[in-house]
Amino acid sequence: MSEELNSLGFAKAPKETRVVVAMSGGVDSSVTAALLKEQGFDVVGITLQLYDHGEAVQRKGACCAGQDIHDARNVAASIGIPHYVLDYESRFRQAVIDDFADSYIRGETPLPCVRCNQTVKFADLTQTARDLGADCLATGHYVQRQVVDGVPQLCAALDKDKDQSYFLFATTAEQLDFLRFPLGGMSKSEVRALAERFNLQVADKPDSQDICFVPNGKYADVIAKIRPNAAVPGDIVDMDGAILGQHDGIINYTIGQRKGLKVGGLSTPVYVVRLDADKNQVVVGPKEALMAQAVYFKEANWIGSEIAEDGLPVSVKIRSTANPVSGRVFLTKSGLGHVVLDKAEAGVSPGQACVAYEGERVLGGGWIVGAEAAI
Repeated sequence: MSEELNSLGFAKAPKETRVVVAMSGGVDSSVTAALLKEQGFDVVGITLQLYDHGEAVQRKGACCAGQDIHDARNVAASIGIPHYVLDYESRFRQAVIDDFADSYIRGETPLPCVRCNQTVKFADLTQTARDLGADCLATGHYVQRQVVDGVPQLCAALDKDKDQSYFLFATTAEQLDFLRFPLGGMSKSEVRALAERFNLQVADKPDSQDICFVPNGKYADVIAKIRPNAAVPGDIVDMDGAILGQHDGIINYTIGQRKGLKVGGLSTPVYVVRLDADKNQVVVGPKEALMAQAVYFKEANWIGSEIAEDGLPVSVKIRSTANPVSGRVFLTKSGLGHVVLDKAEAGVSPGQACVAYEGERVLGGGWIVGAEAAI
């Protein structure tokens, strides 16, 4: 047996290396499967049916239901690999959809795609891949896995416009050891070109948009269907508690929102600065009230350097579309932590993720539970 590592990091021939590829029916996962098949790996495609596909069949930008399952099956057949569809609908409902609804009811702004990766895809599917005798699980995520001194590290993708590292902060060291991301060093245009070269029918398929189980981006409609009593009217108040107006349910509001607030007669613009689920209140205030320098998080997943008592200097993203900002992270053994930012940032929302980086490397992160102006 040759000790030379193949492209997936195993000291054996590609044909002796079994790879399970998570196939969503989109162009990225399809190219991942085709590329690994071309390189001679023993590839098995798995598609998860995650929710009732009735509304998603005709909707562009959905995944894991209806037409997407059909597309994944056809791609697998065209490149000559076995393909299985697994019904994870019940698990997805419990771990992702119910959590999404409950998070909104608590006044948070959830990230169901992270929960899906954290539970269904990188926990349940990883175990299924192991049961199939796979050496690794490969996905079409735009993120890089780099091995330094024998230790796998999670790093941002080469194509910064497509980078998904923020959404994978909850990937554990054990999962990272088993995962592979063949597209992390490519641009989207290169992936599209490969899809054309492989003659994949999904080569021109649009990218997934918004949340897969939310038709037309109408979050409140989905929540109201799952939790019929979620949209309870209440008061819109200022930061001193004075009533300014009425809302039609806190699930319809997000931190930083300015438009659509049912208040009038104010001399200056106001923004949603807090959602108080216990009092069923939407709290509004001036723009400066959105600024926070200390960000608190829970359920920390840490795969980076050890953090000393006086913290660790990092760069931080407090939402997926934000640019990284510098700060210092502190962490307890119980999974609670906080980051003190060098400069205050606006729009820190409970339910989003606080993700720490060292250069391009993801060190870890947690779920934001609160923030304040200073510490």
